[in-house]
Amino acid sequence: MKYSELVESGAKESEVQAFLVDGDTVPMTIRIPSNLRESAKEAASLRGMSLSAFVRMCMIGELSKPRERS
Repeated sequence: MKYSELVESGAKESEVQAFLVDGDTVPMTIRIPSNLRESAKEAASLRGMSLSAFVRMCMIGELSKPRERS
């Protein structure tokens, strides 16, 4: 099942989160301003986590928010 199918089916937030954390880990490269990277590293450190864990947490939080249907 794809993410879009899961969302369109009306899955609960917890079901979407479970889907997002399941699967193989793959490398990802992104280009961002150095100030953004350093700020994100600091924010992650303040939460006691790595930058990678912080980015994953942010992505999962955003992707599992309930969506309003138009």
